[in-house]
Amino acid sequence: MLYFVYIMTNPRNTVLYTGVTNNLVRRVYEHRNKLLPGFTKKYNAVKLVWFEETPDVRVAIEREIRIKGGSRQKKIKLVERINPEWKDLWEEISVM
Repeated sequence: MLYFVYIMTNPRNTVLYTGVTNNLVRRVYEHRNKLLPGFTKKYNAVKLVWFEETPDVRVAIEREIRIKGGSRQKKIKLVERINPEWKDLWEEISVM
């Protein structure tokens, strides 16, 4: 099984949400369609801008904690390393 650490943002890229899941397509779909209450629904974080995968759930959770504990600038650099234009990666993952 694979686990994913991911970052969502709103259409204006002003908020950042970091999460972890074992089903990235399902989880991003839930965020995009505001199916669950919480931060992403409240702040319209519907755009997937970064993710990485690992087969180890402990590694995924530790990575999520490190990212969440980091500065906003570190999160921005993480996104911009693989997605400098802040494109929505939904199309990329929706065929997974």
